[in-house]
Amino acid sequence: MNLNERVLAVEAEIAAASAVGADAAESFRVTMLGRNGKVTVLLDELKQVPPEEKRIWGQRLNQLKHAARLRWEELKATVEALPPVPTGTVDLTRPALREPVGSLHPISLVRQRITGIFSRLGYTVSQGPEVEDDHHNFGALNFPPDHPARDMQDTFFVQGIEGPGAGDGWALRTHTSSVQVRVMEQGKPPIRTISPGRVYRNEAISARAHCMFHQVEGLYVDKDVSFAELKGTLDHFVKTLFGPGSAIRLRPSYFPFTEPSAEVDMSCTLCNGEGCTVCKHSGWVEIMGCGMVDPAVLGNCGIDPAVYSGFAFGMGVERIAQLIYRVPDLRLYWENDVRFLEQFADGAFRS
Repeated sequence: MNLNERVLAVEAEIAAASAVGADAAESFRVTMLGRNGKVTVLLDELKQVPPEEKRIWGQRLNQLKHAARLRWEELKATVEALPPVPTGTVDLTRPALREPVGSLHPISLVRQRITGIFSRLGYTVSQGPEVEDDHHNFGALNFPPDHPARDMQDTFFVQGIEGPGAGDGWALRTHTSSVQVRVMEQGKPPIRTISPGRVYRNEAISARAHCMFHQVEGLYVDKDVSFAELKGTLDHFVKTLFGPGSAIRLRPSYFPFTEPSAEVDMSCTLCNGEGCTVCKHSGWVEIMGCGMVDPAVLGNCGIDPAVYSGFAFGMGVERIAQLIYRVPDLRLYWENDVRFLEQFADGAFRS
């Protein structure tokens, strides 16, 4: 940048200068007229200008110095004209008020962690309606109309709905397995998906149960899918979420839509397997159900069970959140108490 361009830049900076206080006005003076100020440096360079141009540049630089001093005096006058701050009414050393920081709900945080683990394993995320017809909620999942397994689900039935399937009865879905039925009906294997969402059951609200809660269910259907793959998948999930020291065990159980079926326990995170009131002094906590997809369910969804097999699993998000955050009462997740929710504002629960 030549001398003319530098002078023009300083002139523009002087014209645009402003100050909101005495410190800012003094800073302008030092920047422009101090020992190493921009105008002072330009005046020092006058000796390097050719003799025939010194008179012209000398006049211009003196005008620049005069403009800088005049602007400094104007800034000082502006600051001095400001009304004084009333003594004793404003504490200038007091920290500014902090704006509250928002956060995702703890259930949303846990659901994201769960879906993130399975997404990295190649599972897609599927969604479905919360008001579901009997076929998708029960029938396709191997619940015949008179099957005693229907008594396992305390259902909220819905009246007054018209349209396809209305004759079969409608209800608030009791599990997100209904989403898996829709995925199998609409797609072809290989299928690898998880279905997070709200579910509803007519249960008494207590510290350990609620009439509305969240589930994440998983489904994998392909050729030659084995029970060993199911166990390996769940073991990887638990170790990723709770740490490499966590262990799982599978106990035989019964579900109408899987055969064989199992309940999955994990080593208690509260007592490290030594025994406490949460795990009933067993060292194990039940976290989900699982099993191989019943061939009848595959057939109901249009998939040939002679060619394909699969496994499914389902877990309650509140139960997982309880183990992660050690919150003793599930009702806290639904009361919207800001004192409780603000503990998750930084994304990590502070115990």
